[in-house]
Amino acid sequence: MTTALPSPVPAVGVVCLRGDQVLLIRRGTPPRQGEWSLPGGRIEPGERAVDAALRELREETGVEAEITGLIDVVDGIFPDSDRHYVLIDYAARWISGEPVAGDDAAEARFVPLEQVAALVTWSETRRIIARAAASRDLGRDPRSPT
Repeated sequence: MTTALPSPVPAVGVVCLRGDQVLLIRRGTPPRQGEWSLPGGRIEPGERAVDAALRELREETGVEAEITGLIDVVDGIFPDSDRHYVLIDYAARWISGEPVAGDDAAEARFVPLEQVAALVTWSETRRIIARAAASRDLGRDPRSPT
């Protein structure tokens, strides 16, 4: 018998680019604990998604950025940890600050884009980062098909 997952939780993720680098965090809590991922987290009641994205970025990394567009919306369904998130992923341009792990991040650092495939295990995160980087390079909306 399978147990049903709880209702989906709205959450945000941020692809913060600085030159040819992307800001990653090593997750300090489930789901995907210990894996490299995007900074992000739950949207608080009454909070706009874009404001949650910038707040989570600051809380987890200490970095300030400017949101440049919406990349995609992804279902993060993690039956092993009994969680289902609806992840609203934004592209952002780094403004200031050097990454320092905070909140539920175990580590935080800028990583060259060519190292993402070796560090990030979840294919959806790799896809979102690639879409943000390609859109930036082409100077178009991150939601546009690549």
